Amino acid sequence: MLKRVYVWELPVRLTHWLNATAIVVLSVTGFYIGFPFIFSPPYSPPTEFLVMSIMRFIHMVAAYIFTISFFIRIYWFFTGNQYARWGDYIPLTKKAWRDILDDLKFYLFMKKELPHRAGHHALAAFTYLALFFFYLLEIITGFLLSSMSHHGWVYRVQVEWFLPYIPAQTQTLRLYHHLFMWGVIFFAIIHIYIAWVIDMKERNGIISSIFSGYKILDVD
Repeated sequence: MLKRVYVWELPVRLTHWLNATAIVVLSVTGFYIGFPFIFSPPYSPPTEFLVMSIMRFIHMVAAYIFTISFFIRIYWFFTGNQYARWGDYIPLTKKAWRDILDDLKFYLFMKKELPHRAGHHALAAFTYLALFFFYLLEIITGFLLSSMSHHGWVYRVQVEWFLPYIPAQTQTLRLYHHLFMWGVIFFAIIHIYIAWVIDMKERNGIISSIFSGYKILDVD
């Protein structure tokens, strides 16, 4: 028998799509900030300065939305249902590690059947820990870069305390920021592919569930 199970609560779905939208906007505007390819023709107003200002403004707005969404999701690690809590992401038992190994064998075509779980699969949940770590580093390095041209108590509270722990050179920070961005983009590509594969394999509506919150699961 099949049953509709409410797996992804509204804050989980909301932060998922806020993060996805913000990552796209941040990547596009970040590429332009790093390589401003729009230049003004000779004897005309400096168009590139106007475009750069707009891009930086959009980048900062998206950065604040992404940061707020990130911390809402962290909060939901401790207040959400059983599929959203931190215990579902950290492998604390031998069975959890076996499930991660079984998932890995499936993705390496060494095993035909994938262990069924109502929430995240074990390997996916464990990988999300690395993703959230990338998110945090991206937020910190981004605000550190911004603090080099913007000053005030807000930036001191946000990131100044972190300066002693990393190189403060602008180019080094920018390199880290770009590398972390590529890590997030690489994860997003793999994430979409795996969601599509699992949706075809399990037939449980995993893709539609991130919109509705419900999966179709076997009662057993």
